[in-house]
Amino acid sequence: MPKVLTAGRPWRVILAFAVPLLVGNVVQQLYQVVDAVVVGRVLGVDALAAVGATGSLLFLLLGFAWGLTSGFAIPTAQAFGAGDVAAVRRSVATGTVLAGAMSVILTVGAPLLAGPALRLMRTPAELVPQATTFAVVSFLGASTMMFFNYLAAILRAIGDSRTPLVFLVLSCGLNMVLVIALVAGLGRGVGGAALATVISQAVSVALCLTYVRRRVPVLRVRREDWRVTRSDLARHLQLGLPMGFQASIIAIGTLAVQVRLNNLGAESVAAYTTAARVDGLAVALLASLGIAVSTFAAQNYGAGRPDRIRLGVVQSVWMSIAGGLLLGAVLIAAGSSIVAQFFGSDEARVVAMAAYLLHVNGALYIALGVLFVLRGALQGLGYTFVPTFTGVIELTMRVGAAVVLGAAFGFTGVVWGNPLAWLGALVVLIPAYVRASRRLDVRVHARPGVTPEPVVLEGPIDGSVVIDAVVPLADPVDALA
Repeated sequence: MPKVLTAGRPWRVILAFAVPLLVGNVVQQLYQVVDAVVVGRVLGVDALAAVGATGSLLFLLLGFAWGLTSGFAIPTAQAFGAGDVAAVRRSVATGTVLAGAMSVILTVGAPLLAGPALRLMRTPAELVPQATTFAVVSFLGASTMMFFNYLAAILRAIGDSRTPLVFLVLSCGLNMVLVIALVAGLGRGVGGAALATVISQAVSVALCLTYVRRRVPVLRVRREDWRVTRSDLARHLQLGLPMGFQASIIAIGTLAVQVRLNNLGAESVAAYTTAARVDGLAVALLASLGIAVSTFAAQNYGAGRPDRIRLGVVQSVWMSIAGGLLLGAVLIAAGSSIVAQFFGSDEARVVAMAAYLLHVNGALYIALGVLFVLRGALQGLGYTFVPTFTGVIELTMRVGAAVVLGAAFGFTGVVWGNPLAWLGALVVLIPAYVRASRRLDVRVHARPGVTPEPVVLEGPIDGSVVIDAVVPLADPVDALA
């Protein structure tokens, strides 16, 4: 159910909101791990490498869509924090229109680009047929991914992180069953693995829509709400496009890494793919805290509570450091044993390569955790330039590692791309957040029309009266300097 994040101890509110996100990310990563295990053991190392070869390409386009829909939900969270239900509904309608348009573009255009893009990336010839099949099926089902991400984002925007978790768990469970049935049972190959994901996401979209219609009146769009204006579209695109481009910029870096791995051969591709599955599970845990901070900051910005924002971010940084230390210790101690489960007993070299990546990344998870918190806070406050610029920094670091270190040290050099990208982004994020934090009081209290008086929501949300909310703020400025 909807929940305001503008009252209560910040660290408790953020942690309670983050836990369902954390569990959901774990479940999502687990079903990707199941996909990799089934494909690797049933179809072999080449099939697993083929799926891995599509990862950066899928991330480039689908990651853009994910960032876009996350940005569309920020005005929703700010309006909810301000107690303006009409603005919440208009935001939902605007985001739905834009998400629908992007779904059409992806579904029509992306499958046509899959084959040529994979060859342009110098994918090993023996991997291209299966990689193309996996990418095409995934892109044809892009609309299911787009709308599930958007529905989950707007539910989180009103403080409900549990309901998306329920639907995600059901979707992931269905995906596990389907991938085993289609790949191991019916012999549908890598295309079956991609189809299993598309079907399971379509089911989750249907469940989310049904839930919103029946149980969440604040998100139930009325006829008049569909009359979106140019200013509505501009505001959502102003926040959504930079977040989408940020994901795409990072994805371009992974494309450069993928090209280098393709040149190093199938063993390197398989090792990196396997380690990335395990690493993704740990990264998802840290990312959950960043998403929670983003929603917390957005709602409290709408409610005019700079004090809570600052305290919540500081407490979240400490939580991210603790989480990074714990996750890093686990992967350093057990990385080899974990990745060994993906292969047969004769793939010791691939296992060793994958374990090395986990050890390097695990040692620097502290930096990644702080990065997620600070970037999430800036995005929740409506800043777009600095988070996008940090994506450019990550791109530069990853490409540099792939081109320079990869040429000099092979797989070992490529592995260092991610840690260097995290550290480079932090160099910019830390001072940027410090400046934004100092300006919060001015932005919140010195703007025309902003008062500290609470308002009552126009309609019921969950049967309770929401206080601690203020009149919606004007759009935040984008420059931090």
